[in-house]
Amino acid sequence: MILAYDYPVLGAFWTVMWIFLWILWIVLLFRVIGDIFRDDELSGIAKTAWLVFVVVVPFLGVFVYTLARGRGMGKREAEHARARQEAVDDYIRAAASTGAGPDSTVDQLAKLSDIRAKGDIDDAEFERAKEKILH
Repeated sequence: MILAYDYPVLGAFWTVMWIFLWILWIVLLFRVIGDIFRDDELSGIAKTAWLVFVVVVPFLGVFVYTLARGRGMGKREAEHARARQEAVDDYIRAAASTGAGPDSTVDQLAKLSDIRAKGDIDDAEFERAKEKILH
């Protein structure tokens, strides 16, 4: 009697499936642990209890955590991503405003150079104004 498992392709399929399930399990475990630490609504004791439950009895702990608090995991992740994006945007705005704003040194020197090119000021006045802008 020949069984389907005797075929090497099916054996490879099952091996790949088990590897995929273990990787999926590890990702889920770390996601739950990250959510436990990220949640500001949980007290330190509650975080410790959930963490012990998830580490000591990992399969049951992750499934119970996902059933009990899974609905808020996506909301907390989205809030965390939004906060990170706001921090990056604030940093970019701050960095951009220090050197490229409308009153930046480069813009002032460009305007001064245009005035000299038009002939409204001579070279000595240009040098004095440039020293004033640079210092």
